[in-house]
Amino acid sequence: MSITDYLTAAIVTLLVVVDPPGLGPIFLGLTRGMTKDQRHAVAWRASVIGGGVLAFFALAGEPFLRLLGISTPALRIAGGLLLFVIAYEMVFDRSNTRKSETAETAITKDFISNVAAFPLAIPLIAGPGAITATMLLAEQAHGRIVDFGMLFVVIALVMVGCYVSFRLASVINRLLGITGNVVLTRLLGIVLSALAVQFILDGARAVLAG
Repeated sequence: MSITDYLTAAIVTLLVVVDPPGLGPIFLGLTRGMTKDQRHAVAWRASVIGGGVLAFFALAGEPFLRLLGISTPALRIAGGLLLFVIAYEMVFDRSNTRKSETAETAITKDFISNVAAFPLAIPLIAGPGAITATMLLAEQAHGRIVDFGMLFVVIALVMVGCYVSFRLASVINRLLGITGNVVLTRLLGIVLSALAVQFILDGARAVLAG
């Protein structure tokens, strides 16, 4: 595989799997009730953490999972279960109930960090699909330094795309208004629950096939 072919494959694969534009609306639902600065903090942290996770698995993903005795299907099932919990909270508005019971300082510090790490960075940005794709692309580099370096550049570019998508989500939030955000949150919760079930089914199917 030539350098150009590898670069093209890496860009297309990670853009499709991570889907930065598709994460924008989900970001709206997860950060509803936050201020502009809080949203920006979440967007930045989530993009950095997500990129760091993918970079780690590009470097040592397969040996790390093998060392722990974790298979890729197991990773998919676990990610699906965690994502389903978040979807449940979005549909039934449990996340906002939890927020209202939290002190203001916790919301501006710990809560922002937690939302950025989970579920935005993991498993929405660096989910089972993105991690698996990154590990496969790293394997296809076959130890070539140039190809390996380009993979990290692509990861960084995709994370920039996620950050831009999150920042634009604030503009969309103002256009939608309160009612629009409530409706969008519920709809996206349903979509997330379906995505979570799909992760679980894919993992179970791989286990049964193996």
